[in-house]
Amino acid sequence: MKVSVRFFAALRELIGKKAESIEFPDGKEVTVENVLERLAELYGKDFVEYVFDRKTGEIQSYLTLLVNGRSITTLDGLKTMLTDGDVLAILPPVGGG
Repeated sequence: MKVSVRFFAALRELIGKKAESIEFPDGKEVTVENVLERLAELYGKDFVEYVFDRKTGEIQSYLTLLVNGRSITTLDGLKTMLTDGDVLAILPPVGGG
């Protein structure tokens, strides 16, 4: 099973690429949380500090995570199940004026 992850803005610069494909064994149930854990293993401290709150360990409140264009807050949060070919996007805060 393969899941694509898209990075934007500062996270894209931090990682040095705009996308990553993460593979998991076929038949394994995969959640958004599993993908984030794998990304933390791949990209280390800088990724962890950007994505996770240092005190609580939760996702930074300013980030938006989308699965196939839908916010995980409208799905099952970090426990949202993923299937082969899904796309997880990690979006920074949006500003404007």
